[in-house]
Amino acid sequence: MKRISVIVCAAGAGARFGGNKKKPFVEVSGRAAFLRSIEYFSARDDVQQILLAIAPEDEELVTIKWGAMLGFNRVRLVFGGKERFETVANALNKVNDDAELIAVHDSVRCCLTNDWLEAVFAEAARTGAAMLACPVTATLKQVVDGHIVKTVERANLFEAQTPQVFEAGLLKKAYANLANVDTSAITDDAQLVELLGHPVAIVETDHSNLKITRKNDVPIAEAIINSRPKPKPDGPLGPYIEAQW
Repeated sequence: MKRISVIVCAAGAGARFGGNKKKPFVEVSGRAAFLRSIEYFSARDDVQQILLAIAPEDEELVTIKWGAMLGFNRVRLVFGGKERFETVANALNKVNDDAELIAVHDSVRCCLTNDWLEAVFAEAARTGAAMLACPVTATLKQVVDGHIVKTVERANLFEAQTPQVFEAGLLKKAYANLANVDTSAITDDAQLVELLGHPVAIVETDHSNLKITRKNDVPIAEAIINSRPKPKPDGPLGPYIEAQW
């Protein structure tokens, strides 16, 4: 069993979400989106460390409102940067020296499943780099100045998701190479690893591994979560147990 450190990214401004509440902190079926994401990892024996990367201005809110829950889930706060790659770079400095794999996950991708998580961890342990991804099913159009110039062939196209999981030394090497990269074009960690020439394997998922981006994504995420089978408690069932589910 590999020792895994997890970086959960929650430092972005979330301009497309709008409103006064940042999207990691919005409630999804009664719990903050970032907490739902964290709970997938905190229950695992192979996850030795969880780093929640937040904006410095959110420290007071997070500590006061969710500090006890974060402590229960073994979460350490770190500060992120303006861009995602800056956030991950900052968090990498806090990763335990004995971590063998590092997983990077979007805090607002809270519809993960344990099966997908198990599969991507296993694939990363085997290959050194793996991520969740789902096939593109929509018809894609390339548009210039408001007009379609090309219909893009969707065969073999996949939508990148998280978590993205890497051998610890490989991810650190990829980030050490940032000085040689056009960071304006970097949108995920797999890109940095690809630039080193290391292949990144995918574990196929579907669109239910949703990333909350806009407000109308919240009820969709709630519907996905509520549609899935609820875990049943161990041990004998009391007379009122069904009312809890």
